[in-house]
Amino acid sequence: MESDNKVQPLGFFAETAFSNLMQNRIQTVLLICSSYDAFLLEEDGRIEEQIFNEYVSLNLRYPPKFIRVSSSEEALKHLETHSIDLIISMLSIGGMDPFILTQTIKSRYEDIPIVVLTPFSREVTLTLSREDTSAIDYIFCWLGNADILLAIIKLIEDEMNADHDVNQIGVQCIILVEDSVRFYSSYLPTIYKIVFNQSKKFMTEGLNEHQKMLRMRGRPKILMARDYEEAVNLYEKYKSNVLGIISDVSFNKEGVKFEKAGVALAKMVKRENPFMPFLLQSSDKEIGLIAREIKVGFLHKYAKNLLHELKHFLKVYLAFGDFVFVDPVSLKEVARVSNLKSLQEKLSTIPDDSLRYHFERDHVSKWLNARALFPVAEVVKSLKVEDFDSLELTKRFLIETISNYRISKNKGVIAKFYPDKYDSYVRFARIGNGSIGGKARGLAFLNNMIKKHSEELYFDNVDISIPRTVVIGTDVFELFMEYNNLYEIALSDLPDDVILKRFVEAKLPSMSKLYLEKFITVIKNPIAIRSSSVLEDSHYQPFAGIYSTYMVSNTDSEEVVMKQIGDAIKCVYASVYFKASKAYMEATMNIIDEEKMGIVLQEVVGQTHGNRFYPTISGVARSVNFYPIPPEQSSDGIVNVALGLGKQIVEGGVSLRFSPKFPQKSLQLSTPEFTIRETQKKFFALDMDNTSFVPSTDDAVNLLHLDIKKAKEDGALRWLGSVYDYQNNIIRDGLHAKGIPLVTFSNILKHDAFPLAEVVERVMKLGQKKMNQPVEIEFAVDLQAKGGRHTFYPLQIRPIVDDDESIKEDLESCDVNNELLFSSSALGNGVISDVCDIVYVKSAKFDASRTIDMVPTVEKINKVLREENKNYLLIGPGRWGSQDPWLGIPVKWPQISAARVIVETSLDGFAVDPSQGTHFFQNLTSLRVGYLTLGKDEDKFDESYLNELPAVFEDEFIRHVQVLNPISMRIDGKKGIAAISYPK
Repeated sequence: MESDNKVQPLGFFAETAFSNLMQNRIQTVLLICSSYDAFLLEEDGRIEEQIFNEYVSLNLRYPPKFIRVSSSEEALKHLETHSIDLIISMLSIGGMDPFILTQTIKSRYEDIPIVVLTPFSREVTLTLSREDTSAIDYIFCWLGNADILLAIIKLIEDEMNADHDVNQIGVQCIILVEDSVRFYSSYLPTIYKIVFNQSKKFMTEGLNEHQKMLRMRGRPKILMARDYEEAVNLYEKYKSNVLGIISDVSFNKEGVKFEKAGVALAKMVKRENPFMPFLLQSSDKEIGLIAREIKVGFLHKYAKNLLHELKHFLKVYLAFGDFVFVDPVSLKEVARVSNLKSLQEKLSTIPDDSLRYHFERDHVSKWLNARALFPVAEVVKSLKVEDFDSLELTKRFLIETISNYRISKNKGVIAKFYPDKYDSYVRFARIGNGSIGGKARGLAFLNNMIKKHSEELYFDNVDISIPRTVVIGTDVFELFMEYNNLYEIALSDLPDDVILKRFVEAKLPSMSKLYLEKFITVIKNPIAIRSSSVLEDSHYQPFAGIYSTYMVSNTDSEEVVMKQIGDAIKCVYASVYFKASKAYMEATMNIIDEEKMGIVLQEVVGQTHGNRFYPTISGVARSVNFYPIPPEQSSDGIVNVALGLGKQIVEGGVSLRFSPKFPQKSLQLSTPEFTIRETQKKFFALDMDNTSFVPSTDDAVNLLHLDIKKAKEDGALRWLGSVYDYQNNIIRDGLHAKGIPLVTFSNILKHDAFPLAEVVERVMKLGQKKMNQPVEIEFAVDLQAKGGRHTFYPLQIRPIVDDDESIKEDLESCDVNNELLFSSSALGNGVISDVCDIVYVKSAKFDASRTIDMVPTVEKINKVLREENKNYLLIGPGRWGSQDPWLGIPVKWPQISAARVIVETSLDGFAVDPSQGTHFFQNLTSLRVGYLTLGKDEDKFDESYLNELPAVFEDEFIRHVQVLNPISMRIDGKKGIAAISYPK
């Protein structure tokens, strides 16, 4: 037919010059940071391994080399003697101020890109806004996700290679317009992850391994603009090869903040190309209406499923997923293809209307370009339906063209936990290639630190080691969620038990059986299944105690134990989406869809005693003491220890507090009366009856809470016990005398039966030195191991936020009579002057036996104020967040998450110690919540003034009042004092 000859199928296709792509590479990276920051970014294996694998797959011989320095002096010296392609600096560096350092480097080496990587927090944002950042090319937030460093390198390389690769070869690009450091730090790793996964799919179009690796260089590039003019310039320069645009709404235009700059950009692009995929994202939901009017996509920045929706946009509209042919009227799917072969096979069956609809919008050519099938994409893009007498002939032409391309190119392929090699000598292993999460990073860091500093940490007859550990990466979590379609129910507002039930019913990835089977054949003790999320224990954003930790006894058949571990893993996964976790996410301005969960499978420390299992000692050490008792210094640190499992401490139970520098001095042991009243009466142990574990929202479902007399029967009190001789009213060390047994740690702290204070102090100080900031360490000690050697097990290390600023006012000289409240024991720092709401427990009505009844009211008020975006001052007797309701109101952190300052007043009959060492305390300090304790003679609280104010809400125990003008709350963190003024 004559019409068949209008356009002839190509029989020959020019070879795409993949070998000429990505010629400009980052070869050497100068990393300026502390030892701990470096460990997070490269030494846990995640970053180095990813970059190495990618460079090997791209057929490059030399992956980037990292040169790490910890001070400005070293940095400048290396720049003089080395060829550096990229500088990445954290804010925690020694020597010169980091901003002055970047200016100094830029003035000498103007062509070297400089990136600052910093934790995300309100204080860091304020610091950056005050400093001159003109010498910095990019600022990124470290959100606990190791993918960020890879994204930084790729972004800069894409920028370096765009002119050649995009305009001359035809590589596609995505334009991201965003000026928020917080958001582009979150978006870029996600986008790159999808791009790399896409590249792995289309590399199979290659003939051999060499071609497959070369094809990876054709992946779409990501180009970022931070203002309107830069965005327009990128679009105009590369518009023939732009896959799509993702844009913020509010950013600078002509140097001035323009609230609808993104809308203006979208309209400009749509006028020129109505079918260009364009996604607007904003914190203002009203923009969604505008987006609908101009026919572009919209994402709400604070949506729970923000990143999930972003992935959806990339896959569907930027051609990263399967190509879905739809009916143009109903938009329902009529066909789906995943690769060039399936496109060829299904073209003849696709309805004409659907094919015409997609061709007219260049959808097919975009999809082919996204897969680096540039020659075929070019033919399809230039194809006009009117060139043929019928669509049937168009289809025939395309099928033959694809066939010729595939003939001309012909046709066309590695785990850390090796089941066949895993044995008891392996201390730390990982399953999967995803991030290992915050808790596991801390463990890996501890493991590395112990090995590198073995001489410094040597003690006679004492071993220091982390427990045997296997970490399951976050990629297994993502696979579990996607395979079981759990995101919808997980992100819903359904009750925790409903979410848990659905998760437990779901199936773990098939490879889990083999791995778990090998793991339990090696581990003889009970097994702890602990959370390790990407945000957990990160700088400034601790998620300590928010997610669950379960234990299984490991006493039944392999099949039963494997099922219990599997159920426990699912329980931890589900805890990401429990009510408390979602509330905490919201309180910390994080996005729950951004959270990914790793799992730490860890041998539990301790010994079996009948039907129970527990360690001799559990403890929490902090290298800074906010409540030093002379002669203690703040820098000496503080330790809390208890008999049994660590739940006793981390949830606020009674423990023994001592300074590692003065271990024989403890306020709790100062008098017999204090010792009897203020020392541990009960302890936690694991129930070794395997039937006691069932999937539950309560991770303590199979824990026993026992009287210390049981520990005496087990022999565990041998090192820790004393006896109260009531006839002579004295405390006798040891257990030989008759009387009431007490947990005093006397044989250890007074008689050196085990060098606990020295070991803790050395590990704690070394950890602080390596992290360049104060740290908190959880540990356990086994003094009853067979063979006689004692073992100290560090279980976790995380940074403590340390604020060196001080307020100008001298609070010591303020007139207490002019203050609503004055505390001589205060934690926090600075001036808080934006709080008008005060929630307090009425002292006249307080009943220690009914503290549990007060929790719902506090939670209800907190929820209302949080939804109104208001903070408040919270005042009450005893210890907030105590596990023991007799010591205070047993709230969980999310139930008071909107409190800006928390005050603990004295409780008659109790000398309540502040919550040092607990998860509650860690969250409190790291979120910069003021924390005041009243009880000394000089302290003051004028409750009568508040009683005279009208109540916003009041019940039997709790009162919520509101003042017209904000109260001024001043906290001097260095002197440990605080004053809260009457409202003006």
